[in-house]
Amino acid sequence: MKVALVHDHLAQQGGAEKVLEVLAEMYPDAPIYVLLYKKEVVEKYFKNRTILASIIQKLPWGVKRYRWYLALMPMAVEFFDLSDYDLVISDTSSFAKGVITKPETVHICYCHTPTRYLWSDTHQYIAELKYNKYFKKIISLVLNYIRIWDKLAADRVDYFIANSETVQKRIKKYYKRDSEIIYPSIEEEKFYISNKQGDYFLAGCRLVPYKRIDIIIEAFRGSDKKLKIFGDGLGQDDLKAMAKDCDNIEFLGRVSDDERNKLFSECQAYINPQKEDFGITIVEAMASGRPVIALGQGGATETVIPGETGELFENETVEDLKKVIQDFDTSKYNPEKIREHALKFSKDNFKKQIREFVERKTNLSED
Repeated sequence: MKVALVHDHLAQQGGAEKVLEVLAEMYPDAPIYVLLYKKEVVEKYFKNRTILASIIQKLPWGVKRYRWYLALMPMAVEFFDLSDYDLVISDTSSFAKGVITKPETVHICYCHTPTRYLWSDTHQYIAELKYNKYFKKIISLVLNYIRIWDKLAADRVDYFIANSETVQKRIKKYYKRDSEIIYPSIEEEKFYISNKQGDYFLAGCRLVPYKRIDIIIEAFRGSDKKLKIFGDGLGQDDLKAMAKDCDNIEFLGRVSDDERNKLFSECQAYINPQKEDFGITIVEAMASGRPVIALGQGGATETVIPGETGELFENETVEDLKKVIQDFDTSKYNPEKIREHALKFSKDNFKKQIREFVERKTNLSED
């Protein structure tokens, strides 16, 4: 059976890329088609793999400023020639599902979400762009064209896998398609329970507006509790400016995987203030035996057990988060039980479910 993997891009290492890593382990001979890639990402996470990039890779600033080429991405994906493959698995939250395959080729899409800036979050996305209103109108027209293409692209998929119940509902609403849920996995062996307990709360992600790190900063303003934030991104300067008078808040910047895992294992609790499609860092924190404070919407409602593995707050507001933090007692949570719950999202479970899904939906063997 000839298999190809298709992914949106390899410009960063996030939850979708971690799923791709596991799929690449499952299908070691499968080439990986992407819109573009950064060499440092490929060399670190996909070394010795065949990576085939679209025309965007060779365009001026195609890697560093790939968002400039948003309008070309549908065409770039359609240029991939996948006619030699029996099975195509796309791992995507945007364009990869739009590849064109032969009638006899089975196309399975592991969907992290219908493209958020086209559907569920489009108005917020436009509002947060730092352009004048006239340029925003032009961007809105481009997104309208891509939205039409995105619906047509979803029709090309034979079978959808959703990464959570939250995403399953979106696939049904926007694409009018059924899907099965297979939760993403964690590399459980990399996370551990520490004998040392730190005195800080932890948050971390790409520092962009929709991740709502601003809410956490405001919740810790004037508090005697400490907060550490790891990660970088386009919004980091604004966030640092917000916290400039807060001695209890520390920005760590981009950290190594080992440093991040140590931070997880020693924190009082990990804080996730925004609505997640799934929220892989929530599960990683729990695999470190630490409780999670998360917004009670989206994927967190499927992974966090209130009172056992953490707490959920109702609204995406400073007031709701602040109340949970003020009342939070980390000693009431059992690290062993928290980790035990997180191990339900193991890599072995994920691989088993993917294999079973492929076998049910195709008549193809892995030989």
